[in-house]
Amino acid sequence: WGCGGNLKPDYYANLYSNYENFLRAPKHNKPKIIASGGDSTWTDVLSRELKGRTTGISIHQYTIAGATWETKGAALGFKEGEWISTLANTLKMDRIIKDHLAVLDKNDPEKKIGLMVDEWGTWYADADASSSALYQQNSLRDALVAALNFHIFHDHAERIPMTTIAQMVNVLQAMILTEKEKMVLTPTYYVFQMYVPFQDARSLPLAIKGNTSYTLGATTIPGVSASAARARDGKVYLALVNTDPHQAVEVAVDVAGAKVNAAAGKVLTSAAMDAHNTFQNPLAIKPAAFSARAAGGKLSVKVPAKAVMVVALEE
Repeated sequence: WGCGGNLKPDYYANLYSNYENFLRAPKHNKPKIIASGGDSTWTDVLSRELKGRTTGISIHQYTIAGATWETKGAALGFKEGEWISTLANTLKMDRIIKDHLAVLDKNDPEKKIGLMVDEWGTWYADADASSSALYQQNSLRDALVAALNFHIFHDHAERIPMTTIAQMVNVLQAMILTEKEKMVLTPTYYVFQMYVPFQDARSLPLAIKGNTSYTLGATTIPGVSASAARARDGKVYLALVNTDPHQAVEVAVDVAGAKVNAAAGKVLTSAAMDAHNTFQNPLAIKPAAFSARAAGGKLSVKVPAKAVMVVALEE
């Protein structure tokens, strides 16, 4: 599909079935086989045609700041208009996933085939760097993009067994940037680090009542995004994103069937929307400790403007 040869889905399905059938491997070490998908039309054809050892169907979805690939926007030095447009564009991931899952639920009600979002992340105009043709800096904006996508993936955890950001080092929304012997961790790296408790955790249902909104011009997005899970350590973790770059927000936390006394964890934010780490200043932006205690039997968490927060709730 696309740069893979511009194949039609029916023709690709036939080719795929041949490889799937003849790929030999020991019974104790058989690979999981994933079909290369595209739009929901591809998912429709593949989920009807491929019933063998197929574990999943992959899709790619990148986030840009502009309206077209020719106007992807810059990684740094952007105005607030590109802050909100980037976040609004990344939130489209939810609608895209729902479109694919509606097709899968129709064709694969037994839920044997997963949707694999195996390329996602931000893609801006190329920077002038010798390390990679797709090298770009990584700012606080990218950290929020990562967290917002995490929350979308968590909401569909039953049907999305795998997601992989592209890439990791020196390319697009990287977690690590290098220059010869030097290495710097990006805001996206820190978000991945903060969300470690969500890996192999159990997603918990969550509702945001009376959510705020963030508006600029003709664009409006939810002010707060949230996700909750019970981790392997037994604790309930709550993740919060405040998309508004100007206003902090108070979030009242209510856990059904439990009295929450405190919250403790990390928060990632900065004064500048494009705050980033460099080889000269590698710790310009990093997570800070956060804690809050219940007052009057109620727990309220104040999320700073343009921030990502992950806390463990203490009952």
